[in-house]
Amino acid sequence: SEAPRRSADLSSTPRRAMTSQERFSVHSQLEHLQAKYVGTGHADSTKFEWAVNQHRDSHALYVGFDSLSSFFAVAENEAVGRVKFSSLQKMIQPCGPPPPKEDD
Repeated sequence: SEAPRRSADLSSTPRRAMTSQERFSVHSQLEHLQAKYVGTGHADSTKFEWAVNQHRDSHALYVGFDSLSSFFAVAENEAVGRVKFSSLQKMIQPCGPPPPKEDD
């Protein structure tokens, strides 16, 4: 009989500090993703902006997949076209009007 395998205990593994080259690489990759994808977020993203991006991504998914649109159409007893139109309308201001900006 073979002894059971134990998973590696990563908590005792010494951690190596990132070099400046690795930090630069990670930072440049993050900047590239933020430039390429609007909803990636950044350090200055507000809670409202984050929620808007999440809701818009969800509604875009609902419109893009016919099976999800059909599911919602059956659940809401509406036509598939009406459900897609409704999702597109909700993408304009999915979380309502933006909060007032604070002047510093």
